[in-house]
Amino acid sequence: MSKLKKMPEFKNETEERKFWETNDSTEYVDWSQAQSASFPNLKPSTKTISLRLPESLLDRIKIEANKRDMPYQSLIKAWLAEDVKESRHSR
Repeated sequence: MSKLKKMPEFKNETEERKFWETNDSTEYVDWSQAQSASFPNLKPSTKTISLRLPESLLDRIKIEANKRDMPYQSLIKAWLAEDVKESRHSR
């Protein structure tokens, strides 16, 4: 294998992101030595959105969430994730 280039030092994540968008990591990293890693306790990034719902629908969702003893936002996320998963498997 040819000699690898020295990994640059970055001032911040934005600078590093810009660098990797235009450079090939194989010039800096010997990927044949890479090992698989698992990070089961990492929480996925989330983004806040605004969603307008009819009040009657939101009331029904809150009732269902209360029955399950969970926050209504969590119930909405669970339902959305389940629906997306089912939709992907039914194709």
